[in-house]
Amino acid sequence: MKKRDMIFYVGGIIVVLFIAGCGQNVLTDFNLDSFASCLTENGAEMYGASWCPHCTDQKELFGESFKLIDYTECTTDQQKCEEEGIQYLPTWKFADGTVTTGLKSFSSLAEKTGCKLP
Repeated sequence: MKKRDMIFYVGGIIVVLFIAGCGQNVLTDFNLDSFASCLTENGAEMYGASWCPHCTDQKELFGESFKLIDYTECTTDQQKCEEEGIQYLPTWKFADGTVTTGLKSFSSLAEKTGCKLP
């Protein structure tokens, strides 16, 4: 391999590694407070339980910003969850009356609420 080709090859690897490294912490470095607040302001509600692994995963996606989500813990507020007909966890209810269950991506939550993606 010629020296020029080797430099090009190594340089390409460095660029790929740099780009891959830059994308690793995009969500963890981003402040999700405005997105979480927007979800709540636009009528999104999450129902979950402390023992539910998918609920835990959903909470972890938001990190510290989860405190801004309109959230009902069904283990401590069973009556509300029963009144709302919650059968599966996590459950998201939206202002337009639609209900969805399971772990939701930011893009699906943004689409349902009109909130700007983080």
